[in-house]
Amino acid sequence: MGEEVGSRSYTREQRRRYREKVREDLDVFERMLGGTAFEFDRPLTGLEIELNLVDEDLEPAFRNAEVLAEIADPEYQTELAQYNIELNVAPRPLPGRAALELEEDLRASLNAADAKAWRTGARIVAIGILPTLRPEHYRRPWISDNNRYTALNDSIFVARGEDIRLEIEGPTGERVSTWSDSIAPESACTSVQLHLQVAPGEFAAHWNAAQALAAPQLALGANSPYFFGRRLHAETRIALFTQATDTRPVELRNQGVRPRVFFGERWITSIFDLFEENVRYFPALLAECSDEDPAAALRAGLAPELSELRLHNGTVYRWNRPVYDVVAGRPHLRVENRVLPAGPTIADVLANAAFYYGAGRVLARQERPVWTRMSFAACAENFDRAARDGIDARLYWPGFGEVGADELVLRHLLPLAHEGLRDWGVAPEVVERYLGIVEGRCVSGVNGAVWQTRAVAHFERHGADRPTALRRMLAAYAGHMDGNAPVHTWPVP
Repeated sequence: MGEEVGSRSYTREQRRRYREKVREDLDVFERMLGGTAFEFDRPLTGLEIELNLVDEDLEPAFRNAEVLAEIADPEYQTELAQYNIELNVAPRPLPGRAALELEEDLRASLNAADAKAWRTGARIVAIGILPTLRPEHYRRPWISDNNRYTALNDSIFVARGEDIRLEIEGPTGERVSTWSDSIAPESACTSVQLHLQVAPGEFAAHWNAAQALAAPQLALGANSPYFFGRRLHAETRIALFTQATDTRPVELRNQGVRPRVFFGERWITSIFDLFEENVRYFPALLAECSDEDPAAALRAGLAPELSELRLHNGTVYRWNRPVYDVVAGRPHLRVENRVLPAGPTIADVLANAAFYYGAGRVLARQERPVWTRMSFAACAENFDRAARDGIDARLYWPGFGEVGADELVLRHLLPLAHEGLRDWGVAPEVVERYLGIVEGRCVSGVNGAVWQTRAVAHFERHGADRPTALRRMLAAYAGHMDGNAPVHTWPVP
């Protein structure tokens, strides 16, 4: 959810002071990269899963405060809309059988949370975009009771000066074309965030590798084909999130001003490139200042919190985000991978994670890395194609030319993922379980988006209108989700 803030609006003086503090933090961060001891001796992985709440009719249940009170577990937190919550998983090492233990823990945690949620008349569903959402759901109070979200909403609309235009067209001509007077549609986009702690000198290689992998990840994991009742992109979440948080009126877009949801525009040589770019190009949305003197803290041998820089960084929505954090007095750096949608099952989520961590490890350590042989423009085009076409996307890769995403993964990236997980010291049975799921998706051509689309088409062929077909599909989806069998094995109803 990001850290809470104390205010819902800010004065011009607060914004001026905040800009000064962000620049002070950036200067101190640059000095730290030149000599501070960052924590990376035992690299950790982390996981966040954003979730939807639905009622007995499988429509959004706007009661996250009640649900969280019932769950009463600090790992579950609020999210943007009242029908969203988030599960935060404590960081842990990757080697050995840790992933199998994590799968068991997560499934048990979600089962317990779902049972408690049901006491309020809600149940939990992990899906990229809740397919039963309709425009009228946002005509009621929808935003969570949280200063951060209210301030973000207000700041985005002050920056834009006008309502947000949503314009997305699917492969069969179905489209959403509408205006929104709030960032409510952003709340439709629920994701899985994968964290990897890295050393400062290795950050650029890991971020570049994550950028190159983003398109294959998205093609394999697409799970968001429906929004407002229309069949749109395989991973509609990408276009929707980009448009729903756009601070630019059309004139600034025409000038080439960067969007707040940002894939990037170049390969990097240091994590500083990203933080400096964020400060240079993106105005503040929130302006919360701390009392910390970061330079004094650094001189005293302490790890500065750099609260203003971290807050600003959290409002630039890169699909692979750089993270600076301090835990138990030790600073560390992470790559936060934000590409993937939520769901369909915990097994699928961990298969996606295994593929990312394994293939990314090898790509980051190659003598002649992929980003020296592929233009960044080609990488960005891959990302757009994967979002639009999912597992059917054709992607460019050096040495292969333009190739189907499934073939690229089977012939090249999956072997790299096997190698990378072995290098991590991951147990063979873990590697086979999760990468076997990835292979199964490629061979069958079925991921979450494909299954959803086929299920809706089945119900429509048997006489259901679109809203009924979506509800029936979601009911079947939720049952399979609870069973935890990988999505490529699910039968079409």
